[in-house]
Amino acid sequence: MGAAERVLGPYAAERLRESAMLQRLRRTWHVLMDVSPPEPPEEEPGEVVDPRVIDLVLRVGELLLASGETTERVNEAMLSLAVAYELPRCEVQVMLTSLSVSAHPGKGAQPVTGTRAIRRRSPAYWRLTALHQLVQEASLEMLEVEDAHRRLAEIKRERAPYPAWLLVVSLGLISASGSVLAGGGPIVAVTAFGATVLGERTGALLARRGIAEFFQLAVAAAIGAGAAVLVVTVGEPGQGAAIVTGAILALLPGRPLVSSIQDGITGDLISAGARLLEVFFIIAALVSGLGAVVYLAVSLGAPIDVKHLPTPAATLEPVAILAAAAISLMFAVSLAAPRVVLVSAAVGGGLIWVLYVAGRGAGLPPVLGAAVAATVVGVLANWLSRRMGQPIMPLAVPAICPLLPGTALYRGMVELNTGSPDSGVLSLIGAVSVALALAAGVGLGGEFVRAFQSVGLSASGRWARPAARRTRGF
Repeated sequence: MGAAERVLGPYAAERLRESAMLQRLRRTWHVLMDVSPPEPPEEEPGEVVDPRVIDLVLRVGELLLASGETTERVNEAMLSLAVAYELPRCEVQVMLTSLSVSAHPGKGAQPVTGTRAIRRRSPAYWRLTALHQLVQEASLEMLEVEDAHRRLAEIKRERAPYPAWLLVVSLGLISASGSVLAGGGPIVAVTAFGATVLGERTGALLARRGIAEFFQLAVAAAIGAGAAVLVVTVGEPGQGAAIVTGAILALLPGRPLVSSIQDGITGDLISAGARLLEVFFIIAALVSGLGAVVYLAVSLGAPIDVKHLPTPAATLEPVAILAAAAISLMFAVSLAAPRVVLVSAAVGGGLIWVLYVAGRGAGLPPVLGAAVAATVVGVLANWLSRRMGQPIMPLAVPAICPLLPGTALYRGMVELNTGSPDSGVLSLIGAVSVALALAAGVGLGGEFVRAFQSVGLSASGRWARPAARRTRGF
């Protein structure tokens, strides 16, 4: 006789087993038929709303979003804090430029709402780990409200893991590595490095003068294109494309591109649209600066021709793999990623290049090859982020950067300005398609990991995630 039968008697124990079996069958039926379980009735909360909690939720969300986190993760973190500190009936809204938190006490009491504007966004991936750790400890009731405020102030005061000059140098090294990956030699790499650093410093000078960022990027792209035109003019027409590829690669918006696709996949359409518009303006600025210099050079008789544009060979030579790894490593530094992820970012860059070359060798077109490579790297980056306890963005974003389409953008602008507008438009569309495929591949990799994790397909996991709710287009 079991313990339940000794305590409850055989009849009651049998009824208990039947009830448990019926509950398991009901949960299984809900999962198979995709029917949400009935929500329990809400308890009527009290009338007290702690303003310190609302302020904490807003400040943590602001710092996460400003540091480069995706909208879904910011939303999850803010809701976790609200639940941990018992904000009644809390609603959170996260957009690219503002946050809001609203608590509804009930019993006729007025709701309490707080908002915060995101006025400055700069990549600071090193902060994400500390902020998520704060949220986790608060969710486990390990931090009082005052302690959480104190921890948040310490995180904001912490200095970046790299000096400011290294962030500038990292952009130049991205450009130099990109030019080597595009087929350039040491002289081309040095030229690309110098042009990129000069463009970045010029952009910083324009920023201090109050010039909009659109024109800062256009000027930086123009300086890179000008260096390429100079090299072409002195008798090296085949090396100009490598210089521009490197210079443009350091300016391409890999971070907002990945975030925009992630937001779109998870249903945060307003933020996704805003980020995509941001990506569009960045690319438009680069194309404007690049196109203006190419047009001026062609008008002045510079020997710029599509025939002189080399097609970068997708090879597995050690130099190419090392250049791809260096691009990802320097991108991680430029995004102020924590030191613990630098090696993983470099390995991811080399791996995505190997996968892309293998796909191209198997006959895949560039867009599909980039998507497949990004998906594999996205799966590994998501798995590694869970093992390391790190956010996904510092691992995934640098890894895809070696495949960003700098050469295709330059080819498109040359074709547009040398009498081949149809080919130029197709080249630009192809470049944008590759960039979108990279971002979508990273998102797909994350969904694969979520699908096969231990709680990803459980009832609580699916219905707790708004992006998993089936709307069928309504």
